Amino acid sequence: MSTEADRDGKAHTGVVGLDSVLAGGLTPGHVYLLEGTPGTGKTTIALQFLLAGAEVGDFGLYITLSETEGELRATATSHGWSLGEGIHVYELVPPESLLDDEHQQSLLYSSDLELGETTRAIFEAIARSKPVRIVLDSLSEIRLLAQSSLRYRRQVLAMKHYFARQGATVLLLDDMTTDFNDKTVHSIAHGVIRLEEMAPTYGAERRRLRVVKYRGQRFRGGFHDFTITRGGVHVFPRLVSGDSRKFFERTVLTSGISELNALLGGGIEQGSSTLVIGPAGTGKSLLALQFVVSAAQRGEKAALFVFDEEINLLFDRTKLLGMDLEALRDKGTLFIEQIDAAEISPGEFAHRVRNLISHHGVKTVVIDSLNGYQAAMPEEQFLVLHMHELLQHLNRQGASTFLTVAQHGLVGDMKAPVDVTYLADTVILLRYFEAYGQVRQAISVIKKRFGPHENTIREMRISGGGILIGKVLTDFQGVLRGTPAYTGGDQSRLLEDL
Repeated sequence: MSTEADRDGKAHTGVVGLDSVLAGGLTPGHVYLLEGTPGTGKTTIALQFLLAGAEVGDFGLYITLSETEGELRATATSHGWSLGEGIHVYELVPPESLLDDEHQQSLLYSSDLELGETTRAIFEAIARSKPVRIVLDSLSEIRLLAQSSLRYRRQVLAMKHYFARQGATVLLLDDMTTDFNDKTVHSIAHGVIRLEEMAPTYGAERRRLRVVKYRGQRFRGGFHDFTITRGGVHVFPRLVSGDSRKFFERTVLTSGISELNALLGGGIEQGSSTLVIGPAGTGKSLLALQFVVSAAQRGEKAALFVFDEEINLLFDRTKLLGMDLEALRDKGTLFIEQIDAAEISPGEFAHRVRNLISHHGVKTVVIDSLNGYQAAMPEEQFLVLHMHELLQHLNRQGASTFLTVAQHGLVGDMKAPVDVTYLADTVILLRYFEAYGQVRQAISVIKKRFGPHENTIREMRISGGGILIGKVLTDFQGVLRGTPAYTGGDQSRLLEDL
């Protein structure tokens, strides 16, 4: 029989993203430990492992000591799977004599007989079916039968040597319900994968995994987010920006507004990141969308990830300003996703962004806003690291990224929820300022890594025609503080109409 290992040297797990973490899959002929508390997805991954083997002709055996065969098949059905002839489920139940009070042993510990009979039944099932892939669910039952760590270790070693003689690839499941600190199998197994589930104060549960050990094989370390949906487990490998680099010609992208281009020193360089920061209502989203529309006019594809605003409301609002985002979406030029920060992990979000870049050729990405992205972070102190890897990856793929950040407050001393100004290549600052009974808006570029830019402050206004950028505010002092002083001579020219 031609097995999967004969073709590429690895036994694929069948779990999307997990093989990438494992550098291709599992090395055949070894014993692996998959551990995690109940509900973390061990059974689902085990079934996907056997189904992936069945697709390439590797016969699989699922030995269950904790679930019934009916429960396993019901789990498979819930994912749309069918456990066909290539997978055999062996339900190992206690012998009837051990359940009968009249046949209980009195001179010997019943655990001695139970452990021996259980092990013998497992070996006999393997000898009958000669599987290429084996799942044993779960080690907690073996540990309970062994009663001591010494007997448990010896029993697991005996099983490992038997599996090695059979040449099978074995996945041992451990629900960690008996002894959380018992690392016996860690030293015996060829590889260890740990699944974890976290319950935030608000929102859906978050799941992640980590490869604790993999002998003789480099793997992608750290935690990787994953989800369980109909169709199985989907792993989102931790993004490492240095893994991929794409050659592209760094051109200048214009906004479609001449005054804004002048303020930016000509435009935004392709493959760079831009941060648009300011208080609520200053036009941050609209300014970023101006580059989306400009990209569509050049025939390029763009993506918009919206955290804070309802999609239909955004369509209606921007249409009044001369931007028909709905038409661009229907045309296939613009990809729009509404992101629910309470239901998505940072790893899944990064995967969605990368997928649009690699599979759909998107060149412009807008994340609106970083405040919403921060809400999706279960551990906020690592937000900057996540953003660093994501922005570096997008830059190296030639994509131009625009981030919006809402600052606390409206005028005066304002602070952002997180400081990422040093990560962005370009920083555009928007401000409110009061002048003679009117609330005005100002725009300035405070940072640009690529080339020169204007150090001036211009007035900005949002009208039915979109964004209007005015002349330089040369007659004012203190605009960025929100309470400027007029220093000009002729007040009739004060804030003349744009």
